[in-house]
Amino acid sequence: MSDITVENIRDWQDHDVVDTGGDKIGSLESVYFDTATDAPTFAAVQIGIPGRRRLVFAPLIGAVVAPKYIKLQADKKTIKNAPSIETDGELTTEIEAAVFEHYGLPYSLGAEGERRLGRR
Repeated sequence: MSDITVENIRDWQDHDVVDTGGDKIGSLESVYFDTATDAPTFAAVQIGIPGRRRLVFAPLIGAVVAPKYIKLQADKKTIKNAPSIETDGELTTEIEAAVFEHYGLPYSLGAEGERRLGRR
């Protein structure tokens, strides 16, 4: 799903996340990997104001990693309207499926019913 290779995912945390036009969306909280391929698949982006922050999910397909930001191939409005969780919340199976649906991406559980995404 993604062609990004990551040496150390911790180096990305707290980087600005921008959309296709370069507008800032928020900051990178974590990256979710496809549990079948171990490929980075979705970014969890922290948005909102202090005290009212949440995490939205955006696909890493075609993302560009620069020294000070990560540019995603979706627009700010689409990303901000994506399914979200609280900053200390957990991505449930239901929300996981909704994230894929929001971006028009195919979704299925693993062969033995395992989750599709894992957090790093």
